[in-house]
Amino acid sequence: ITHLNTENISSIIPQFIGEIDQTPPIFSAIKQDGKRLYELARKGQETEIKSRKILITELEFTDTSRFPEVDFRVVCSKGTYIRSLARDIGVALGAGAYLKALCRTRIGEFKLEDAWQIQDLIEQVKNP
Repeated sequence: ITHLNTENISSIIPQFIGEIDQTPPIFSAIKQDGKRLYELARKGQETEIKSRKILITELEFTDTSRFPEVDFRVVCSKGTYIRSLARDIGVALGAGAYLKALCRTRIGEFKLEDAWQIQDLIEQVKNP
């Protein structure tokens, strides 16, 4: 990992902004020939997975203090696989990469800050 540093990590960001091709993971719900890819993967069947166009409008590395672990924030189109994005970032850096954790802060018009805490939801259901 000696070739990785915050400067060269930041330098790859432009190649991921805009419309890009992304190959979904084999363990995805995408259908191919009427079967979900994860069903084929679980049976050990190999299949060619076609790339698809996705749109990434924002990508920034938000925390590199635990390097080589990094946090990033992405604003993207529906159909984007963040696990695949992490993999592709690793490939661009000449290193392996995987997603350790994911926190969705927004899906469409729904924002994380507007979400209910589970305990509040339970109380609401118990005491309408």
